[in-house]
Amino acid sequence: MVQHCEASNRSVQVVNLDPAAEHFEYSVMADIRELIEVDDVMEDDTLRFGPNGGLIFCMEYFANNFGWLEECLGHVEDDYILFDCPGQIELYTHLPVMKQLVEQLQQWEFRVCGVFLVDSQFMVESFKFISGVMAALSAMVSLEIPQVNIMTKMDLLSKKAKKEIEKYLDPDMYSLIEDSSSALKSKKFQKLTEAICGLIDDYSMVRFLPFDRSDEECVNIVLQHIDFAIQYGEDLEFKEPKESVADNAPNFDEYFQDQVDEQDT
Repeated sequence: MVQHCEASNRSVQVVNLDPAAEHFEYSVMADIRELIEVDDVMEDDTLRFGPNGGLIFCMEYFANNFGWLEECLGHVEDDYILFDCPGQIELYTHLPVMKQLVEQLQQWEFRVCGVFLVDSQFMVESFKFISGVMAALSAMVSLEIPQVNIMTKMDLLSKKAKKEIEKYLDPDMYSLIEDSSSALKSKKFQKLTEAICGLIDDYSMVRFLPFDRSDEECVNIVLQHIDFAIQYGEDLEFKEPKESVADNAPNFDEYFQDQVDEQDT
């Protein structure tokens, strides 16, 4: 994404907010590890935290020191800033840390959009897909901001997996229920699953975009949806994405067919 923005002559900055990160393939304008690092917390004999506890401690410490982030950001105008956040789902669904960050950024007059990433290799089965949808929905409800949901690492899928996962990009939730009903032994769980899927399908609450880092068009489609969510460059004549989130299946079909044709050749 950073490389794509740079190639498009777009000013983009990256802020690392993962205190457990090891290395980056890009430069960052601010790094939370300069404030606090998970390894240091875990090595503290008075705290005795494991990896998850150490991460939560770091993020709570960060939430009490937003002044550090404000100083690092300085005065930014019309810059596109990517906040690279930790992947632990509980930070977005059970703890107030990320919500506090969002509110603080909004107070600083940032337009904020959440980008929820799910590994496409995890989403190749109906049960796992429903689980991913619920996680995305939980984060969306918790953060209360526009959210773009993305299936990452599409370039790593086999041809068979790509064909299988295509149905999850514009899913018929009721068909997924039929696919998974044979594995549900409890009628209570089956009714719960039907209710959840019905809610998601009726209101079109969660849709995923494919992300293949090697495909420029795919990256551009994702970026367009993020731009639209935050109305990036609204002072200019803004164009909506070529396709809405709800009607993007034909474009994805074309994308997948191109990928299959390339592998066949």
